Amino acid sequence: MYDEILRELSIEYERKRDNNVREQQIRRREAYEKVPAIEKIDEKIFETGLNMTKNILGNPQSYESNLKKAQAEMERLKMEKAYLLTEANISLDYMDIVYDCDKCEDKGYLESGEQCFCLKQNLVSRAYEMSNIEGMLERENFNTFDINVFSDESFPGEPLTARENMSEIAGTAQNFCNNFELKNGENLLFYGTTGLGKTFLSSCIAKEVIDRGNVVIYQTAFTILDIIERYRFQRGDKKLNEYQYNLLLNSDLLIIDDLGTEVSNSFTNAEIFNIVNARIISNRKTIISTNLTPKEISEIYTDRVFSRVLDKFRTIKFYGNDLRWE
Repeated sequence: MYDEILRELSIEYERKRDNNVREQQIRRREAYEKVPAIEKIDEKIFETGLNMTKNILGNPQSYESNLKKAQAEMERLKMEKAYLLTEANISLDYMDIVYDCDKCEDKGYLESGEQCFCLKQNLVSRAYEMSNIEGMLERENFNTFDINVFSDESFPGEPLTARENMSEIAGTAQNFCNNFELKNGENLLFYGTTGLGKTFLSSCIAKEVIDRGNVVIYQTAFTILDIIERYRFQRGDKKLNEYQYNLLLNSDLLIIDDLGTEVSNSFTNAEIFNIVNARIISNRKTIISTNLTPKEISEIYTDRVFSRVLDKFRTIKFYGNDLRWE
């Protein structure tokens, strides 16, 4: 299954590169038609590069002098081309290939041979059947976040209004993203009743962290435990199970949504602790979102798990009216 997913993605990357080249050729032809002199310059640039290679191979003793002459001529031609493009009101990069991922140039792999983060995230989405996450993150992100949906009236028992509280939480979330690359041991625990924006804000963070070139796993506690059980008891595709399980431990960010909705027993409680604890030890960041209060968490997951969470997580309380009814 894992190998099949990788093959499918390799084909997709190849198609993506082909489409990008075709689109570049269309833009290049448009520029040539608008300014025919640009095509002549491109031909001269190609000939200069070809002659430079021939001269180097045919006369290695004059390598440095030939190289300098060719580079000077190449630079002159490029400047002339840039001038013509500017005069025609065409952007200087209009004729370049536009990649979806500049890091790997849509190959999926870096020059070192390592998988690019974009391929890793695509593998995550396929392996975790998270094909809907892209659409969700397009809807739920910091650009679509509206602080005005939260009430600005005082809330019983709380020092801030729901809007003021959410403004502070949003600031904390932004700082979490801005400082994500720092090995500062920062983890977040969002708690509060349903409909207060915990999942929305988790999505905001997920998109921001993914856009910064990191691999994010975003799943419910129920699904995560299902992955763990399949890995532990060797049910289904062994290689896929191992891949999914290792990502729980090694992804740049793990977001556990709806903690407390999974079936609670000694096995599940221990596994939740093991995943969170392993990530803390390896300094990998985690966000937990739950409808449970800290007291309820301690009752379900025992003090051993709870004390570890409180010690290494920043607890953030959401309160206010259920936005789904607002």
